[in-house]
Parts: sequence; C-alpha cells; structure tokens
Amino acid sequence: MKSRTTLLGSSVLAAVLALAALPAQAEASAAGQYRWLTFAVFAAVIMLTMYITYVASKRVKSASDFYTAGGGITGLQNGWAIAGDYLSAASFLGIAGLISLYGYDGFMYSVGWLVAYITVLLLIAEPCRNIGKYTLSDILAYRNDPKKTRVVGALSVITVSTFYLTAQMVGGGVLVKTLIGIDYEISVVAVGVLMLSYVLFGGMVATTWVQIIKAVLLVAASVVIVMLVWTPYGFSLPAFLADVVGDPKVQAQVAKLLGDPAKTMTAAELGQRFLEPGLYFKAPIDQISLGMALVFGTAGLPHILMRFFTVPTAQQARKSVVWAMAIIGGFYVLTLFLGFGAARHVGAANISAVDAGGNMAGPLLAQYIGGGADSFMGNFMLAFVSAVAFATIVAVVAGLVLAAASAMAHDLWVGVVHAGDSVPPQQQVRAARIATVLVGATAIVIGIAAKGQNVAVLVALAFAVAASANFPCVLLTLYWKRCNTTGIVAGMVVGTVVAVGLTLVSPNLTYPKAVRIAAHKVLDGEAAKRATIAEAIASGDTEKVAKATKDAATLDKAVKKANDDIKKVEGQETSFMGLEKPLFELKNPGIFSIPLGFLAVILGSLLRRDRRAEDLWDELHVRKHTGLLASRPTAH
Repeated sequence: MKSRTTLLGSSVLAAVLALAALPAQAEASAAGQYRWLTFAVFAAVIMLTMYITYVASKRVKSASDFYTAGGGITGLQNGWAIAGDYLSAASFLGIAGLISLYGYDGFMYSVGWLVAYITVLLLIAEPCRNIGKYTLSDILAYRNDPKKTRVVGALSVITVSTFYLTAQMVGGGVLVKTLIGIDYEISVVAVGVLMLSYVLFGGMVATTWVQIIKAVLLVAASVVIVMLVWTPYGFSLPAFLADVVGDPKVQAQVAKLLGDPAKTMTAAELGQRFLEPGLYFKAPIDQISLGMALVFGTAGLPHILMRFFTVPTAQQARKSVVWAMAIIGGFYVLTLFLGFGAARHVGAANISAVDAGGNMAGPLLAQYIGGGADSFMGNFMLAFVSAVAFATIVAVVAGLVLAAASAMAHDLWVGVVHAGDSVPPQQQVRAARIATVLVGATAIVIGIAAKGQNVAVLVALAFAVAASANFPCVLLTLYWKRCNTTGIVAGMVVGTVVAVGLTLVSPNLTYPKAVRIAAHKVLDGEAAKRATIAEAIASGDTEKVAKATKDAATLDKAVKKANDDIKKVEGQETSFMGLEKPLFELKNPGIFSIPLGFLAVILGSLLRRDRRAEDLWDELHVRKHTGLLASRPTAH
C-alpha cells in the first residue's frame, strides 16, 4: 500500500505541475491576467479527485472490484456516474457552442443523445446486467462460441474506445489550451496522467466517484449560469427567446450563414430563422443518419454498457438508467439557455474569434455573467467552468480506458489465452493494470501525434461502429433465438468495415482543394472588409470604433487561419484516401451501416446452425428477465 500511495502522490504531483509550472512563453489564455486563479481552481478540483482515487485504491482487491466496483454501486450513484460518463466535453462545450452559432440545429444533438437512453432503458440495461459480468463480450459469449465472440467483441470495443479516446484527447488538448493557455502537448500529457491515476489505482471505484463528482459540478455550474441568464426575464421562456431573436448579433450571424438569401429578409425574419432548422443541417437525411448513430450508438458504447455491471440488482440497473435520463435530460435542456444566452450576450463573432467551433461559448458566457473579462468574479466563473471542462474530459477518458483495458485483460487474456480457466484474482488485477498502462500510453502518444487533425471523423467513427456492429449483435443475441456465433462474427465485421469505410470517404475528412477554395474566399474579401473597418474608425463614433476594433481582431484571426490552412495543405491535392471530393455525402453513415450490420447478423445466423446458441436460449431467456444466478457480478 505504501508504494501505491507513493505512486499516486507522484501522479498527483506530475498532473499539478503539468498545469501550474508552465513555461513563461505559454500562449495567452481567455483568463488573461487572472490566469493564476484558473490554476488555483484547477488544482483544487484535481486534488479532490485524487483524494477520491486514494481512498478508492484501498478497496480494489479483486478483479470484480477493479472492473465493476464489486457490484456495490446504488442505482442513484450509478445514474450520476452514467451521466458523468456520458456528458463529455462535446456535450458541455460542443452543444452549447453549436446552439450559440446555429440555433435550433445545435439543439438537435441534445435531443438525439437524450432519446438514446430510452433505447438503453427499454432494451439493454436490465438484460445486460443479468447475463453479463464485466464487459460487452461477456454478453455475446454467454450462449455463443466463447473464444470467437470474445475476440471479435474485444476488437470492436478496442476500436470504438480508441476512436472515441483519441477524439477526447485531441479535443482536451485543444480546449484546455484555448481555455487557459496551456501548450497542447502538456495538456494531453496532463489528461493522460490524471486518467491513468484514476484507473490504475482506483479502478471502477475511483472512476465511478470521479464521474459522480464531475457530473454534480457540471450540472451545478450550468444551473447557476442559466439562473443568472434567465432571471432578468422573470423566468419567462417567450420573453427570453424574443430578446434573443431580436438581438442584432444573432441576426448578423443568421445573415452570415444564409448568405445571399438574407439580403431580402427583414431583421425580424433573420432572428426567427435562428429558431428554425436548416442553418447547420442542410439535408434532412443527414440529420436522420446522425440521429440513428447517436441513438443506437449509445446502446453499443462499451464504457456505457460496463456501468450496468456495477449495480447489485436488475432493479438498480433500471433505476440507474431512469436517474441518468433525468440528469442528462435536465442538463440538455440547460444547454438551450447556455447556447442562446451566449449568442445574445457574447455574440457569435466573439465566440468564433476565440474558437471557430464555438466550444468557448459556455465559458465565455460564464465570464460575461460574472462581470466580464476584467472582473475577478467573471474570471473566477471562467476558471470554475474551465476546471469542470477539464474534469469532464479526464473522467470520460478514464471510462474509455477502463473499457479498452477490460477488453484486453478480461476478454483476451483471461477469456481467450487462458480459455476462461480460473485465474487468480491478483493476476487478473495485475493484467488489467498492465493493459491500462498500455492503453493510456497509446492514447497519450496518439493524442500528441494527432495535433491539428480533424477529430470529427473519430467521433463519427466511434458512434458509427458502436451502432453498426455492437448494437445489432447485443440486441439480437438477447432477443432472437436463431442468433449465433456466425451471425455475431459477421455482424461485427460487416458493421465495422462498412461504418469505417463510408466514414473514410465522407465529408469528415480534409479535402485540400475545398480547404484552399474556402481560404481564398476569406483572403479575397479581406481588402473590402479592411476598407469598411477603416471607414468606421475614421468616423470617430465611439460605438462604431469599438465595433470596428473587434471586427478588425476577428478579421485578423480569420486571415491568419486562412493562411495557415493553405500552408497545411500545400502540395496536397487529395484526401487521406486519395479523393478530391467525398464519395459519400453524409457526415455519418448510420442510415446505411446500421441496417447492414443487422442484415449481416441475420444472414450469418441463418446460414449456419449453432447447437450451443439454441440449447442455451431458454437459460438466457429466463436469466435476462429474472436475474437468477446473477445477484452479484462476483457470483459468476
């Protein structure tokens, strides 16, 4: 225990130093002169989560403790932990940003992710908890060939986790760099060190409680900001929305997005368009495909499925999903006010000037509500929101690493290499920790190597593979008697290959010619905009000068980005796949890959009979509904 405590202390020290002892030449941050305050709040949050990890490390004595917290998490606790696992940086920063820039269409992400949990509650949660043990592959191996299904299941889990994990690491590096000025590489290492500390020492116990704490902080911060935003309107939604659509900054953003059609529209019409679809999703089929991937992909995410093995009974599994739906649903309603509030008070131009994707909308709104960029309280709120964003990234990464490590240690090493024979608990935990280090180190290396890359493709891949490969296999093995090993293998392979293949030829990848066209469009319009700005400054009007100064700063960043983009694709004519333009026009392949995944499972199962799968159907049918012999995961 002493050596473990020493190692944990070293991890804490390394993480804090990575954040606090930054080189003097670190980039400017949104916190400005109050950067020290951001570090202080970060250190407080980090020390709190590390103390939790230290306490949890004393409870990790068996494989069950490491993988599933010994099945001792209550439904309420697991509901908060699921919310913490699910509400990633994309949910907190990304959706609020999309709403602030695109209005109604940004909120559709919230709807998709919330509806996903209805699928999980009705079809997945209780049966998975009743027949599983630690991982997704346990569910597939229950009545199918254990070795074959564990191999394909583990590979799928590792694939999904790696895509999602890399996206979180890259996103974490970029966001924290933007929020407080940390160098990208240091940010990625800090995320990696903290994540490894949670999983390596505390396993699922520490990961669960870190996710609970992070979810509580995230919801609390959002509630406070929303209350302050909504209070001036007497908590009247119509009054709030009327003020948002009547704001000139919102109307200017809509005009920018619509282009030429906006020239014939009145200011009121431009504001109303902010509450209507079509500013972000141009084709309805694209939104349908994305919605399918979000809804079914959630039910196939390995780090979410693992959470149902941490509760003692099927009743608690159902209760945990109900609590998770309530928490997640409530939070996603808050994102509407966060996004619209940022659009009204901060403005899309100012948000995009800091981060083109809009990810700074929530933090900048917190800074504004607290008193602005020059106030102590404003920067304290910015620091708190930044620290919660950092904790959000680390907690989600910890869950993903635990899922990937479980697949390697439990499914491949114990289930395949040792053929499921009895392996001493100490050896299982040791194997899990070795796998954790391997996955964590790989995540850090890939995260640093992927600097500046488009992570949208990785997020699309993670949900597409989970929805196209994992979900059809889990659903059909639970509810269709004829489903067997051949079908599971076929479904995993076809679902993964089709999802990955279509994503690699979709608009998610970078196409050099399109990048150059967009960049030159910005540069060609620079002279006219400079002239307009100079004219406004020469007028001497205080308001016009202030606006022109901001416009000049925004234009400078746009021009710099355009030049940087041209430089990045210099000498390139095609994408990574050798294409000049996308072959598949949808950003997410779900509408095609999900049906093909189901079809592969069905055809594979019909082409070949499997006596084991049929003989164990009655046992599985009874157990998934009653939970007999599954009172606790440790009893398996």
